[in-house]
Amino acid sequence: MRKKSSFYDNKVVIKPWGYEYTIYRYLNKLSVTFLKINKNHRTSLHCHPKKKTGFIVLEGKAKIQLGLWEDTAEYFSAPSKLMIRTGLFHSIKGVSKNGVSALEFETPMDKHDLVRFKDDYGRRSKPYEGKKFSKNINPNFMRFKKPIFGKDQSYKIGKVKIFLEVHKNFKKLLKNNNSTIFAILNGKIVDNKGRNVISYGDIIRTGTLKKLSEVFKIKGNLTVLRVSG
Repeated sequence: MRKKSSFYDNKVVIKPWGYEYTIYRYLNKLSVTFLKINKNHRTSLHCHPKKKTGFIVLEGKAKIQLGLWEDTAEYFSAPSKLMIRTGLFHSIKGVSKNGVSALEFETPMDKHDLVRFKDDYGRRSKPYEGKKFSKNINPNFMRFKKPIFGKDQSYKIGKVKIFLEVHKNFKKLLKNNNSTIFAILNGKIVDNKGRNVISYGDIIRTGTLKKLSEVFKIKGNLTVLRVSG
C-alpha cells in the first residue's frame, strides 16, 4: 500500500452538479465521500477501472444509470444502497426538490481512477478535479471520527440516522431490522479457512448478515457504518 494521500482529506471539491468531500477514510484502503447533487443535475457517465464503489442514498431521490443506456436507469429513494462493480459505467442524477445527498464508498481510495464516457458539462476527456476546483472544508460540515470499540457514534441527515460501530461478533448486528443497511469500514467476515466473504467497502443489509452468520464468522473486529430510516 502506497503512502497515504491526504490532499482531499480537508477539501471540498466543487462540481458543476454540486459538491463532494471526504467524510471518512481508512488509510488508502477505503474512502467515504459525501455527495450533494443538485436537482436536475447529474454526475458524468463514468467508470472506475481499478476500484469498486458503492452508494448509500441518505436524502432525496436519485436516478441512477448503470451501463451505457439511459433508458435502463432506476430510481433510488433514501435510505437505499447500491454496489457497482469495477469497470461498470454509472451516473447519478438528483431528481427531488432539494437534490440528493449520498455517501460514496471507494475501495481502494484513488480519485484519479476515473474514465468519463459522457458528461453534461464538457468534462468528457478531463481527469478528476484538482486544486483549482477545491477549497478548504467548512468546519461545520459533518465528519466521521475513527470508530472505537464501545464508543458508538451517531449522526443524522434528513430523516436518516447513521451510526458508526465496532463489533466482535454478530450478536448485536442481527438485532437490527432486516432493511437496515451496513457498510463495512474495516474488518472482514471469513470462512473456516480464513478466506474473505465480506470485507471493507461492501454494503449489505441485516438479512444478508443473518444468512452469512449461519456459516461464517467475524475475524477480529468488524467496523460498520449502519444506516436506518
